[in-house]
Amino acid sequence: MISGRSILTVIAARGGSKGLPGKNLADIGGKPMVSWSVAAGKNARLVDRLVLSSDNRAIIAAARKAGCEVPFVRPSRLATDTASIHDVLLHALDVLPRRFDYIVLLQTTSPLRTGRDIDACIRLCHKTGAPVISVTCAAKPPHWAFSLDQNARLRPILKTKRSGDRRQAFAATYIPNGAVYVAPVTRFRRDKTFLTPDTRAYIMPPERSVDIDTKMDLLMARALVDGACKTSLSKTTRKAP
Repeated sequence: MISGRSILTVIAARGGSKGLPGKNLADIGGKPMVSWSVAAGKNARLVDRLVLSSDNRAIIAAARKAGCEVPFVRPSRLATDTASIHDVLLHALDVLPRRFDYIVLLQTTSPLRTGRDIDACIRLCHKTGAPVISVTCAAKPPHWAFSLDQNARLRPILKTKRSGDRRQAFAATYIPNGAVYVAPVTRFRRDKTFLTPDTRAYIMPPERSVDIDTKMDLLMARALVDGACKTSLSKTTRKAP
């Protein structure tokens, strides 16, 4: 809760992923991916209620084991490839008896965000009255992006690209990292999106911004977690008498 305003946080995790089957239960650091979002949500101090929205029994069981509340099963019509996330969140808001002032979305595919990231996004939303989306700095400027024509010829996405420019010559650009979305419930019901002309950005570092859609993304997340564990163990060993 913040200034008397209540906050519902929803972890969205359907079972029918096609790009990386079973990814919401994929092992990261010895525990299923969904449990990372549960831990972050439970560590956020401002969250009043943390629930899972899923259609999958195994995901539900894993989330419950990690300490997440599962007050409902997501209807199958909201678990298809074409179902929109705003309908999923509106369903959660409608089936829960309590009314909330803010809605927070945590996607399981961004497992490395922290409770502090969630709280910071909530504070920014409360301060501005606008939706908030977590972002990270793009690794490459969009001026370097190309499409290919039918003969595999390069065609610049942005016509203003100047050949040979160094990355440092371009202004920083940011992309959503999928980790945290926050909006006032009244605005979300009206706009049915987090991305509006007034949406604010909360910047996260790349090491907490892995968004898992592919096997390579999963390997990257595992490597980051493994590296963090080894660093922590090394520091502990050095301090030992």
